[in-house]
Amino acid sequence: MTDLETPRLLLHPMNASDALHVRAGTPGDGAHWAPGYPSPGEKAAAERFLDTCARTGDPSPFGSYEIRRREDGRVIGGMGFHGAPDENGNVTIGYGLVPSARGMGYASEALRALLRFAREQGVSRVHGDADLDNIASQRVMEAVGMRLVKEDGTLKYYRIDWGPRTEE
Repeated sequence: MTDLETPRLLLHPMNASDALHVRAGTPGDGAHWAPGYPSPGEKAAAERFLDTCARTGDPSPFGSYEIRRREDGRVIGGMGFHGAPDENGNVTIGYGLVPSARGMGYASEALRALLRFAREQGVSRVHGDADLDNIASQRVMEAVGMRLVKEDGTLKYYRIDWGPRTEE
């Protein structure tokens, strides 16, 4: 699988070797990680990716992606799917950036690319969520066209629909 490209970023599909390094918190040969990468969330995503690989094989293209800056090749975060689309074409996404890369539009740019890719793959609905106090993440999802569909005591839930609607 090839990288997903944006003007400033490359979304590089993670493989098992990459995931092992992220889980361990140690860059592999030739890897260029920005300070603060990987976050606990990235380590959890790598663990989920490795579990999926062990159970059902490589989930590509519905796996995890490293977010790399084109200008220096540094991995500044991660983004990806929590699994393959379900029977209704629904997927859930997640993402995160190192603190030094926040506030520069990278998350919105990367999420637009991932959503475009999901739509090209026939996905009909994408779900995401953010902590109630994570205003930046809420704004990212709103900026790319996701809409708030509900909230509970800890999270706000967002969604974008392209295909036939199905009841939840």
